Amino acid sequence: MTSGWNSAFLNRPDPAVDALQRAIRLSPLDPLGYLFAAGLAFAHAVAHHYEEAIEWADRSLQQQPRFVIPIRLRTALCAYLDRTEEAREWLGRLLELQPGLTITKYKAAAEVWFSPEFLSWYLAGLRKAGLPEC
Repeated sequence: MTSGWNSAFLNRPDPAVDALQRAIRLSPLDPLGYLFAAGLAFAHAVAHHYEEAIEWADRSLQQQPRFVIPIRLRTALCAYLDRTEEAREWLGRLLELQPGLTITKYKAAAEVWFSPEFLSWYLAGLRKAGLPEC
């Protein structure tokens, strides 16, 4: 699973998908399956397969409805797909769970994880959804 997440963060969606799907095959009833699904959401987002990314984010959220990682990603994805109302609804959920979140705060925390290209894409989606800059 970690290999899949790392590959997604490094803009390598194909190895990410392979690793995470393998993790699901090896442990289909894993109580941490929501992490596999969230990782696949990221991998598909990196590959610009936004609808698939949303499907995997939703699978993760079915198991862990308050898991902020897929909520944050889904917010950006909806913004990119010009689903403005939906993006704002997800942003509202995100801010309920992470009050005071801003682009500046998230960037400081996330830049150690994501490739610069993906982080730029991600932050632009969150901005488009309405997350405040500071």
